[in-house]
Amino acid sequence: MNSIWFDTIDSPIGSLTAAADDTGLRWLLFPRNRHEPAREGWQRSARPFSDVRAQLAAYFAGELRDFDLALAPQGTTFQQSVWTALRTIPYGQTRSYRDQALAIGNPRGVRAVGLANGRNPLPILIPCHRVIGANGSMTGFGGGIETKRFLLDLEARHVPHEFQLRARR
Repeated sequence: MNSIWFDTIDSPIGSLTAAADDTGLRWLLFPRNRHEPAREGWQRSARPFSDVRAQLAAYFAGELRDFDLALAPQGTTFQQSVWTALRTIPYGQTRSYRDQALAIGNPRGVRAVGLANGRNPLPILIPCHRVIGANGSMTGFGGGIETKRFLLDLEARHVPHEFQLRARR
């Protein structure tokens, strides 16, 4: 495996840890995570993360809707398909887990979609926070429900009202 560099990034939701190798960004970690990567051999370096830092600052300021970063999440083929579908959810909008299962052509895969969302190594950048329960409820999120609510509220403040937080049915 390539060398992994990491650095911490201050944000309104706490200190985030970004980690990357030569292929791109591998992880964006919350202060507490359900699924922690092994960190043996990681080397601290701020240099590879200037774009990540700038884009996250613009996102939290409501000035950036789409990230333009080299992302290199590792996962199964199924997880990759779920994470790719997550990137199609527009800023300020939400989808249900069922919507996501339909989007990847697996209408019976609602639970599996939820598990793949939970394994997303690049939350915020791959916006798993935009997936909610079919009834509009805030369901599990690796950074905690309060963080999910914060991210959805942040986006809602920066989009026209008619596009805010609606799951398609």
